[in-house]
Amino acid sequence: MNLRTTLPTVLCAAAALLLAGCASARAPQRYGMVIGVKPEKLEYYKELHAKPWPGVVKMIRDCNIRNYSIYLKQVDEQHWYLFSYFEYTGKDFKKDMARMAKDPETQRWWKETDPCQTPIPTHARDEWWSKMEEVFHSE
Repeated sequence: MNLRTTLPTVLCAAAALLLAGCASARAPQRYGMVIGVKPEKLEYYKELHAKPWPGVVKMIRDCNIRNYSIYLKQVDEQHWYLFSYFEYTGKDFKKDMARMAKDPETQRWWKETDPCQTPIPTHARDEWWSKMEEVFHSE
């Protein structure tokens, strides 16, 4: 066996397998959502998120959510909105969200955050945070 000719062949084959595995990996689903925040609750909401509870952060991760951010925007003197962005890397979003909703610490967290929020006027009956349509993405 000639190492000079065999090694490049083996390396090329390994690289091809690695690339094939990467190509078949599922791309994350991206989510953008919006909700109102009550002006009188804004500072408390920000305080909560400055020091999120470790169990809540762990549950978010355990439910296949990555790259999660929440942004704040004041639209006029009375209206503040929260915009969230995250990537879902799992296989069953509804199942993972149901799992999160059953978690006792997440439920306690929501008892703190929900009174700070108010759904936007066009929210669907079955949603708290309103899903947004992605109209552009660039890697």
